[in-house]
Amino acid sequence: MKNQYFGDINDYRKYGLLRGLSGRGVIKTAACWMLTPDDGRNDGSRIKYLLQPEKWRHHDPQLFDHVRSVVIHRGVRDVAEIENSSLLPSCSFCSELVPDDREGRSLYHEGALDSARGCDLVFFDPDNGIEVKSKPYGCKDSSKYLYWHEIERFWKAGHSLLIYQHFPRVKRDPYISGKSQRLIEKTEAQEIVSFRTSHVVFFLVPQEERREFFHTRTEEVERSWGSEIQVAYHRR
Repeated sequence: MKNQYFGDINDYRKYGLLRGLSGRGVIKTAACWMLTPDDGRNDGSRIKYLLQPEKWRHHDPQLFDHVRSVVIHRGVRDVAEIENSSLLPSCSFCSELVPDDREGRSLYHEGALDSARGCDLVFFDPDNGIEVKSKPYGCKDSSKYLYWHEIERFWKAGHSLLIYQHFPRVKRDPYISGKSQRLIEKTEAQEIVSFRTSHVVFFLVPQEERREFFHTRTEEVERSWGSEIQVAYHRR
């Protein structure tokens, strides 16, 4: 992610989803932001929803009020504003910039593994999502992607995973299904839960012993967010 997007509509849904799935601190979580430098583009401007509390606040009032205060009243765009709040209790954070080079990237994920020790759920928030063939590991801008071997490593360490994925320009239903099946193949998870929004999708890869917990939490997400976050289950 980039700090320039903090508090936009995608962020509101993202933090709301993470709060919902974690039970607001019932389980320990780790947020690996996969931060990359701001690039000066103006596409982090999706904040008009913050001026429409009658439409958006009810999904997560505490979260909405905090983000509105930070972005609208203080004019701040920085993920530290969520870290330093009480909105993600029992959550540790990996907030360093992700390097492109192989050695730096490896050290980054060693640190992320350390910060995630003892956590049930690890959230990955890469700029674009899971790796693509055009961006091999270690190349320029590879920091914008999460790589399959990293996913496998965190899964084998016993963590359930929540992964951000931006939609490429393809048909979305087959894309979500295909990516879910690939996640099942790579992790041997029994099911994947996708959380689709208008611009992005999140994939939950639950460890078997946490499946029932996440089923319950997913039902809460559906009640709170309705059509704003569309849930689907994907099995072998």
